[in-house]
Amino acid sequence: MLELEKQLKAQPKAKKRKWLDGEGRWGLLLVSPYLVHFIVFVVGTSLASLYFSFSDYDILNPPKWTGLDNYEKLFQDPLFYRALWNTVYFTLLYVPAKTFLALLLAVALNQKLKGLKLFRMVHFLPVISSWTVIAYVADAIFNQRIGFANAVLAKFGIAPQSWLIDEGWVIPVLVVVAIWKSVGYMMIIFLAGLQGISSELYEAASIDGANAWQKFWRITVPMISGTTFLVVILNTIYSFQNFEQIFVMTGGSTEAGSTGGTNNASLVLMLLMFRQGFSFYKMGYASAIAWVLFLILLAITLIQFKLQKKWVHYD
Repeated sequence: MLELEKQLKAQPKAKKRKWLDGEGRWGLLLVSPYLVHFIVFVVGTSLASLYFSFSDYDILNPPKWTGLDNYEKLFQDPLFYRALWNTVYFTLLYVPAKTFLALLLAVALNQKLKGLKLFRMVHFLPVISSWTVIAYVADAIFNQRIGFANAVLAKFGIAPQSWLIDEGWVIPVLVVVAIWKSVGYMMIIFLAGLQGISSELYEAASIDGANAWQKFWRITVPMISGTTFLVVILNTIYSFQNFEQIFVMTGGSTEAGSTGGTNNASLVLMLLMFRQGFSFYKMGYASAIAWVLFLILLAITLIQFKLQKKWVHYD
C-alpha cells in the first residue's frame, strides 16, 4: 500500500488546463451570440431602466437625474394602488384555480385509456394559439350583446351581463380566459411529474387496502410536491406579468372602453407601466413601476422558497 502511494506521488502532476485554450476559444465562440444578447439586451437594458427610474425621461429629450422623485410620485398615485390591487386580485384567483385544474387534468390524462393523445392535444391547443385568436373566441362568449354566455342566461330569464365592462365581473372573466389559454402547459408539467412516480408505490398501497383518494393524497400529492412548487412559482410570475391578454381584451376593445377597462377595473401593473411609458411618454416613471414590480416578484418568490421547506418533499 505504501509503495502504491509512493508511485502515485512520483507521477508528474497534470498541468492545469487553461480555460482559453483551443477548445475553450471554440466554446466561447459558440456561446458568444447568446452572451452578446444577454449583455446588451438583458443586462444593458436592465441597467438603463434602473437609471431611467431615477430620471425624468420622455424619449425625445435626454434623461435628467431627479433622484427618488419617480418613486415618491408612484407611492402617492392612487392608480398605482388600484393597479396593484387588481394584480393581486387576479393572482389570488388565478394561481390556485389554475394549479388545481392543471393537476386534475394531468391525473385524468395520466390514465391508460384510448384516445389520450387526442385529449392531450385538445387541452394543449390553446397554449399555442395567439391572444388575438383567444380574444375573438372570448368575445364570442362574453360579448354583452351577442355573446354565448348571455344567450344562456336569457334562457333562464336572467338579464344580460356586461362581462368585460362591469367592475365586478371583468377580473374573474379574465382569469377564466387566462386559465383556459394556458392550463395545458401546466398540465404537461404535472404529467411529467406524475409519470416519474413509481408504480410500485401504488401497488403496495393497494395491497394495504388504500382507496383511490388515499393513494392520491398520501402518494401522488407528496411525490409531486416539487412539481407543484414549480407550477405555483411560474403561475405567480405570469399573473404579475400578464399584459397581452388584458391589453387585447380590455385595452383595445370598444366595448371595454379605454385601456384598463371601465374605471380602471382591469388596470394591472404591467398595463399601468405600458400606459405611462408609451401613451404618456413618461419612461422614467414607467421604469420605476417596472422596478417596483420586480422587487414585489422577488419578495414573493423568496417567501415561496422559504415556505417550500415545510411542504415540498424531494425524496
